[in-house]
Amino acid sequence: MSGFIRDSKYYGDRLVYEPLESKWRRYHATHCGCGGDWLEDHAVPAGFTVLPRGKSGYYGLVGPGLTEGVDESRLTTNALWEAVTRQPGTQDWFESVEVVDRSEAAEAQRKAHNDAYYGQRREESAARKKAAAATSATPAQARYLLTLAQKAGDEQFTAQFAKAIKGTVIKPRGPKEGAQVAIARLTKAAATKLISALADGDAS
Repeated sequence: MSGFIRDSKYYGDRLVYEPLESKWRRYHATHCGCGGDWLEDHAVPAGFTVLPRGKSGYYGLVGPGLTEGVDESRLTTNALWEAVTRQPGTQDWFESVEVVDRSEAAEAQRKAHNDAYYGQRREESAARKKAAAATSATPAQARYLLTLAQKAGDEQFTAQFAKAIKGTVIKPRGPKEGAQVAIARLTKAAATKLISALADGDAS
């Protein structure tokens, strides 16, 4: 989200405007369309300065009419809008300022929240991978199926593959999908069903 912010960790005591890149790129393309870059070709020449937010790739802007020489109770992005779109800004509502608390207690709370959030994400990802591994066709099944597929021929393999996955969420074999790739997508149950069908056909 874009907005006005005070964050002593990244910007010292300066008020900055953190733009949402995709939003301002879209504004520029829609209302200017010069083919240039909204930041380098418009904002910077108009007197706005880019302040990187550490090494994150995000940044803040400061400049006249946006964060300098303004009443902080009446903040708008009209000055930046005019620089980027070459049209007068018409924003008639005022934006608030987010103040990031960088006290030791607040930083510790943020770290604990991030550790808990990303720790849960890692656990969920590991659980999904474990579940997928538990239901996927085993290496032995895959090797045997590949042998059976080569004996059966492409047409027969495709037909039996379609029957084996019927009623499951497994997608049909693609027109250019190799047998080995298709087999790798099977569950143990589907692989067992396909092995049975192909092995029966091989024995007949």
